[in-house]
Amino acid sequence: MTIRFGMVGCGMISNFHARAIKDSKDAQLIGAFSRSVEKTTEFAEKHGCRVFKSLDEMLHDPEIDAITICSPSGAHLEPALAAAANGKHIIVEKPLEITTERCDMIIRAAESANVKLGVTFQSRFHESAQLMKAAIDGGRFGTITLGDAYVKWFRSQQYYDSGAWRGTWALDGGGALMNQAIHSVDLLLWLMGPVAEVNARTATMTHERIEVEDVAVANLLFKNGSLGVIEATTTAFPGSLKRIEISGSGGMAILEEEDLKQWTFAEETPEDEAIRARMAGKTKTGGGAGDPAAIGHHGHTMLFNEFTAAIHENRVPLIDGKEGRRSVELIQAIYQSAKTGQTIKLN
Repeated sequence: MTIRFGMVGCGMISNFHARAIKDSKDAQLIGAFSRSVEKTTEFAEKHGCRVFKSLDEMLHDPEIDAITICSPSGAHLEPALAAAANGKHIIVEKPLEITTERCDMIIRAAESANVKLGVTFQSRFHESAQLMKAAIDGGRFGTITLGDAYVKWFRSQQYYDSGAWRGTWALDGGGALMNQAIHSVDLLLWLMGPVAEVNARTATMTHERIEVEDVAVANLLFKNGSLGVIEATTTAFPGSLKRIEISGSGGMAILEEEDLKQWTFAEETPEDEAIRARMAGKTKTGGGAGDPAAIGHHGHTMLFNEFTAAIHENRVPLIDGKEGRRSVELIQAIYQSAKTGQTIKLN
């Protein structure tokens, strides 16, 4: 059975969701709604779908099985709650919401309505990330000592000026961390496990007319005893691909976007050389480092395929609301540490 989607929001990221739905096995885009009739009409003509005049019209249409929410980050809560109340399954573009309290409201609503809730962290589906996760779970790194994430991107002043919501606490929920680096934060938590303590600094150094940070550095203590660093910025011209580095007594791996730049272990296996060859040159786009539109949608396609499978199989999606909440919790702790100058302990 094809899962029929409605789209909430018709900005840049909505186009990637639309392409992913088109390429998915069991998904179809029926229509879209946004506050701008002009943008919605343009989007609908581009992707061959209907224009809904209101969210209520979309949610009461029996043809719609699920919605995908691509509105600004701080405007995810209201459509998610309305979708759950109307029995529609929900995919939410990252972040799930901008505070853990708002995340929890969405999670509870989906659970109460018995609808599926997924969060768009498509990088987890890349083969290179899956290989790194399997190597960690298999103990190949020995005692893991360091887990680091680096997102040194560039966003122009024009990027922030292009939308009144950009760079605001109310709708962006944060800056380089909450908006740009959250995919890497999610990956690091998925690979390394939860964080016990964080100490951080943030700053706004080169952009004007924004409330949020364009530079952030956080020192991490993971619950497994490992240490780590998160560095994020939108001030590094011209921008470089995001990196995850895992180091331990038995090996080291460096993930740069979809490429494995290093894959070295004290105890090599026959597959390692083939992995190094296969995982080199996998990245075909700029990864959003300098241009937010310079990404592929193949990861989104895999995410939609998994989400529709979860609906058919009546199971929890791999990246559900609770998984999506984890990165928001850590980023909030980083902001709290930067604001207070204190080390923040997480639950």
